[in-house]
Amino acid sequence: MTRDRLLQILAPTVVGLIVLAGWSAVVSWNAIPVYVLPGPAAVGASLWNDGPSLFGSLWVTLRITAAALAAATILGGALAILFAQSRILELSLFPYAVILQVTPIVAIAPLIIIWVNDAFLALLICAWLVAFFPIVANTTVGLNSADRNLIALFRLYRATRWQQLLYLRLPSALPYFLTGVRISGGLALIGAVVAEFVAGTGGQETGLAFRILEAGYRLQIPKLFAALILLSLTGIAIFALLGWISRRLIGHWHESVIPHEE
Repeated sequence: MTRDRLLQILAPTVVGLIVLAGWSAVVSWNAIPVYVLPGPAAVGASLWNDGPSLFGSLWVTLRITAAALAAATILGGALAILFAQSRILELSLFPYAVILQVTPIVAIAPLIIIWVNDAFLALLICAWLVAFFPIVANTTVGLNSADRNLIALFRLYRATRWQQLLYLRLPSALPYFLTGVRISGGLALIGAVVAEFVAGTGGQETGLAFRILEAGYRLQIPKLFAALILLSLTGIAIFALLGWISRRLIGHWHESVIPHEE
């Protein structure tokens, strides 16, 4: 294990342990009630005792997140390719993509849930609306950032528009696209949780957001913290997984990933 890799593991671990120790000390010294601020031990006990229900709910949220990210990746990438092929299409449709991005999902989620009869599909649409814009924006920039000299060379050799797209623009846009996917991974999780908060449905197919609401209503604050920790760890895992995939795809040739010697 290299020195840099060891530091990447040890540094955040030490900081996390310090934060946990300070948290536990503050709760203990001030005798803060568990229903106001539970200590790390109480949260850990809740995570252990309520683990089966929390992990079952996490699986529901993960399914929505994965489906939304897949839809955002496919549709966002396809839309960006259309924009790169037609300036008129980009000028006509891109402003509407911006409008969807800047419109708060909590404002339109109730309408989507009312209009769409299937609960899973409604939550999927809400999460997709949050996740797709970074992929569209980043990929569009990447497709339009191909080297102008190489474009001129392709035209000199009479390459077709699709040959330029396949052999020049898409490889040039790949790092931008993967960056957009990494950003959208976390946003898809946020969108799924926000949609679940708005839907507020219980039952067997219950996401983590409902468990958080339920724990808050019942003043089960350790369970609420346990659910929040699970969401945070899930977001970190999604970002790490997408980062690993990105390094596998472009790590051997792109400057942003190749280690630099000092």
